[in-house]
Amino acid sequence: MPSLLFSFPKQSRLRKPAEYKKVFANPVKSTDTYFTLLAIGNCYGYPRLGLAIAKKNIRKAVDRNSIKRTVRESFRSRQHKLISIDVVVLARKDAANASSEILRKSLDRHWLRLVNRCESCS
Repeated sequence: MPSLLFSFPKQSRLRKPAEYKKVFANPVKSTDTYFTLLAIGNCYGYPRLGLAIAKKNIRKAVDRNSIKRTVRESFRSRQHKLISIDVVVLARKDAANASSEILRKSLDRHWLRLVNRCESCS
């Protein structure tokens, strides 16, 4: 596959508050100990990612940034397998103490779950 498929350009991100509100309005959910993922179908033909890592749940900025890097990298490497959906990732308190490897495995399960649940919503 060309390396372009593995990039993470601005068009693959949720950037405006209205885009986030749309996902929060009526999402398909996937939840575990570390993350809650909210998804909704989009009309762009490619998946987009939004991050909402609350300071209330992850106190230290270092931990929040590490989690964001892990989520972005997981999305970047899996986006070619995802359908056209908008996804918002919310971190839960236990994510702060988990290793990057555990978080990646958790995210891999979420991506598969969302693809299965959202095939009809696209």
